[in-house]
Amino acid sequence: MSLIELIAGVEAHEATLTVFDADPAVTGELREHFADRNVRIVDDQTASGPEGFAVLARNGEFVTAVTVDELLPRPNGDEDGDSEGETGDRGGEGGTTGRVGKPVLDHLDETMFTSYSREDMVAASREVEDRAWRVGDGELHAGFQTLDVLTGEADTYDLLGEKERLNVHAYAANEGDAPDVDHYTVHVGETAEIRETWFVAYDGGGYDEAKCALLAEERAPGEFYGFWSYDPETVDYIIDYLTDRYGGSERTDGGRATV
Repeated sequence: MSLIELIAGVEAHEATLTVFDADPAVTGELREHFADRNVRIVDDQTASGPEGFAVLARNGEFVTAVTVDELLPRPNGDEDGDSEGETGDRGGEGGTTGRVGKPVLDHLDETMFTSYSREDMVAASREVEDRAWRVGDGELHAGFQTLDVLTGEADTYDLLGEKERLNVHAYAANEGDAPDVDHYTVHVGETAEIRETWFVAYDGGGYDEAKCALLAEERAPGEFYGFWSYDPETVDYIIDYLTDRYGGSERTDGGRATV
């Protein structure tokens, strides 16, 4: 399964959160907070039974059920609030605490996003790169679409590559001038998916909880659609695929791919 097919598979694996007997304003708030998740929010009514609850399902199968109150942030000072004081989107004095939708988010391994710009993609990539930098071990794989884009990130990846126990791999199509590389490996992929996808995947350096990946497809000029994942199996698949497919395509002194 290619990178683009993987994106399509995650997209098709959309979950549904059915909100029963809730105020429309509440449903609207949940839609806003789940806008970048791979979940569809729908309203429904029950003839009898409890009011204000929600059911999460995927592929028609039950995943979890929670009350609407559990999905919304609690006011500051609520005795049942997060004991660690986790701040939500409306934190601060007179605001709320707790992560909106946490009981549902915990069941979603991937985070879908749409219409990310190049600036958004750079910012999102920094999250994965920073984790690899802090752990300082393992493998980091990053796709830049073209060599000229990679050249613009050369300083960042030189620093990452200087980590003694961190193996850094960069992937790009043979367009533009390649950077001088001392501390990481450049793979030149002569395939459409390398030109059309942007990805950063970190193998966690031996820790499953540190694994993370960002994978997106450029579906319109400068606009990306894809997903985040902290699921170890998904991260492993991306890295294994890149290694198997492009592991032999290191750039040579002559500037050509070896495969």
